[in-house]
Amino acid sequence: MLRCHSKFDLYLVTDRAICAERGLVSIVDAASSAGLDAVQIRDDVTPDAELIALGLELLAFLRPRGVALIINNRVEIAAAIGADGVHIGQSDMPPAQARAMLGPSAVIGLSINDPAQVAAVDPDIVDHLGVGPIYGVEVKTDAAPAMGLEGLRRCRKATSLPIVAIGAIHTHHIPELIRAGADGIAVVRAIISADDVAGATRGLASQMAEAKMRHTV
Repeated sequence: MLRCHSKFDLYLVTDRAICAERGLVSIVDAASSAGLDAVQIRDDVTPDAELIALGLELLAFLRPRGVALIINNRVEIAAAIGADGVHIGQSDMPPAQARAMLGPSAVIGLSINDPAQVAAVDPDIVDHLGVGPIYGVEVKTDAAPAMGLEGLRRCRKATSLPIVAIGAIHTHHIPELIRAGADGIAVVRAIISADDVAGATRGLASQMAEAKMRHTV
């Protein structure tokens, strides 16, 4: 069953260290006003109470804008915040357990690092797949090797679930990702490291819309 708000064209994954002096809240605020569909808080070290407070602060302006708030891995935190969903990895909590904790309306994304993993995905539990890294990694030090466009194509052939591609993605990659089967993209540095966060977000969103339009013609 596909949750009505789980098809994400443009998905920002946060990193507090890269946000640095500009601050995570400020960057998410700017990006979410310029064409994002979802924001994922990826943070395994911040204490629970602090992360809940951050999530509630973000939710206060994300929800009115129709931007989904997703929490990486920490399902209990997502439940406490009332976030729109979670993203879990292959070695994290099983998707069925996350679904039982968060209920039927929550968005559950699952990381796919190898096309062979797609066969085990239950589409009645998982809403979309985060496939990658496609080109490599810019942030996460424990990521799997890059699977490239061929790996993305293999994943596309193996599932009808929405695919969000991730891994060193920038604007110029979007057309070939759409042709290879991605429904959306997740980015980190392409937005967070930009001098003009809102401008970078608008550029990515515009390129996504154009690539999808050309692909369907």
